[in-house]
Amino acid sequence: MKVVGIRELKDHLSQYLRLARTGEPVLVADRGEVVAELRRVDPSTLSELPSGLASLVTQGNVSLGETNDPNAYPRMARLVKNLSVLQLLDEERSER
Repeated sequence: MKVVGIRELKDHLSQYLRLARTGEPVLVADRGEVVAELRRVDPSTLSELPSGLASLVTQGNVSLGETNDPNAYPRMARLVKNLSVLQLLDEERSER
C-alpha cells in the first residue's frame, strides 16, 4: 500500500490511478495525516446500483458514499405548530 502526499498525487495522478486500477490501494496524506484512500471500485457494488447511477460512477462523475446511519441524525424538536400552511400564513399575516 502506497502513501502519497497531495502534491505528489496531483503531479502523477495517472500513475496512481493505474496502481488503484490494478488493485493496490493508495492512501492520500495531507501534511503527514492520511485523509483519503484511492482504490479500485468493487464491481459487486456497481451491480447493485441502478444502471444510470452505475454508469455515472464508472465514468467518474459520481462517487458513492457510505451507508446512511439513522442514529447519526438526532431527532429535532418541531419548530412550528402543527398547523396547515394556510393557518400558518393567516397567523403570520395577523401579527403585522
